[in-house]
Amino acid sequence: MATSISEKLRRLLGLFSREDRLLILINADPDAMASAMALKRLLWRRVAGTCIAHVNTIRRPDNLAMIRLLKLDLLPIQKAAPDQFTRLAILDSQPRHHEAFEGINFDIIIDHHPLTGVKAPFVDIRPEYGATSTIMTQYLRAAKIKPSVRLATALFYGIKTDTSNFERKVLMDDVNAFQFLFRYVNVHMARRIEQAEITLQSLKYYRTALEEMRMGKQRIHVHLGPVTNPDICVSIAEFFMRIHDIAWAVVSGISQGRLIIIVRNDGLRKDAGKLLGRSFSQMGAAGGHKTMARAEIPLKNLEGVVQYTDDKALSRWIIRRLDKRAK
Repeated sequence: MATSISEKLRRLLGLFSREDRLLILINADPDAMASAMALKRLLWRRVAGTCIAHVNTIRRPDNLAMIRLLKLDLLPIQKAAPDQFTRLAILDSQPRHHEAFEGINFDIIIDHHPLTGVKAPFVDIRPEYGATSTIMTQYLRAAKIKPSVRLATALFYGIKTDTSNFERKVLMDDVNAFQFLFRYVNVHMARRIEQAEITLQSLKYYRTALEEMRMGKQRIHVHLGPVTNPDICVSIAEFFMRIHDIAWAVVSGISQGRLIIIVRNDGLRKDAGKLLGRSFSQMGAAGGHKTMARAEIPLKNLEGVVQYTDDKALSRWIIRRLDKRAK
């Protein structure tokens, strides 16, 4: 018999005492930031303090706009020593998703990505859900908490982005959470966050993408070479998916000693997450959803496999590997 949300909430809150200090670790994106805000609200006045720390460098314009407009209080993980906290939580991710999470004994894991085999005193992973923000909205409702405008707007936008405006497969739970939040959200602020897509600094990568892109079989692929932040690969892949007759977009780049591969598709063909998993999981972290997926491969794992310093050779290798696993 499935555990009710009220019982899960009771178990979650039961982990804490008023003396506890909680550190919430996230790989910051709209869904993760909103979910962390919701957990912090659930524990308001129940713990001595809560800190939200991110393991990634935040440079995507919509993420920066969300932080600025909603006045989010976040710290880079380097400024939040885990040993200073009595409880540790990870939201919208799992320990195997990022090397900064590995080796940490989490008390709480709440996520909507495919289960990777985790253990913690409290685990709530629902891969069938469109967003972790949906799960956290259910907890707020079970606790009879009316979300503030800031929190409602964050959760609303978190669901909106992770479901691709409900274009991806979702549950009625996602729809119900979205409808509930709509009563409290500032839609104008949500729109301002959503429309913050491109920075002046990122324009040079769009130029590279347009000049170097390769097309074939309703697919666009481009390797950008070194990028200051892998999020630019995400932005360009989503930009390519707006082009008529494009069913797949594959954008790759090198960042912080890793090969980043971002895949987007139209949802009518093969599963992007499974394809990336089959193609690259033996070399690094790879996977995702049907329409959106990501691989991160340490360059040291590519030594003797491909000349990764040669952009053209690396680009050809990525496509050959994807084509081989797609058959």
